[in-house]
Amino acid sequence: MTKHRQIEREFGVPIAGEILNANLWTQTALKKLPDGPLDMTALFGRSAPLVLDIGCGNGRYLIGSAVWRPDHDHLGIDILPVVIRYATRRGNQRGLRNLRFAVCDGQRFLTQHVAPHTFAEIHCYHPQPYYDPQQARRRLIAPEFLAQVHRSLLPGGKFFLQTDNPGYWTYMRAVVSFFFEFEELDRTWLDAPRGRTRREIIALRRGLPVFRGWGTARVNLSEEEMVRLAEQLPPPVFDADRRLRELDRLEKQPE
Repeated sequence: MTKHRQIEREFGVPIAGEILNANLWTQTALKKLPDGPLDMTALFGRSAPLVLDIGCGNGRYLIGSAVWRPDHDHLGIDILPVVIRYATRRGNQRGLRNLRFAVCDGQRFLTQHVAPHTFAEIHCYHPQPYYDPQQARRRLIAPEFLAQVHRSLLPGGKFFLQTDNPGYWTYMRAVVSFFFEFEELDRTWLDAPRGRTRREIIALRRGLPVFRGWGTARVNLSEEEMVRLAEQLPPPVFDADRRLRELDRLEKQPE
């Protein structure tokens, strides 16, 4: 008798991998971070290219990457414990040993827990724009953060960005290219035409624009130059358009 495959869907879009028998599940939760940088070789039990997803949400993108790229190790972080619980459950059920999730904010994680030149790729999809101008200082994509991303990548490592907020994207375009050879995409990601993330799926279903791009870390950028850029480039001050807050509400609702 053919075994029935347990495929999980979200808004009709499959989440990669299938739910295995419980005896094949693994543990993807990283429940405690060390005082200093993570030992990635000890964490995964091998040395492999490393992928980091900052603000990974429920893990949709990273789970897909872990399924399709077993030769890469993957680490996802998010500041919200509830979404990390969804992510770890899904990773566990798929038996993914090349995947870990932790609760942490991106700024602190890169500053305290990542050694320089660690990751082959860093992804950041739909960072919170903080619609209230009084909270603009909390916006993640800022010159100092971009310098930290650059330090955390291997030479020539890749940085992926995505947002559905036009004001945020205009700001990103203005500053990211100082640290990365940046290229905008005018189409969906080839590996996920219906959306890499839950947020992207919702935006596309509502006919809203989604802005995407990726860049390669500039190899001729010294530490002194990055410090200077972090001090001189403008902070993330822009009109985040409060009307887009409706997407935040929808993203938090079950299907």
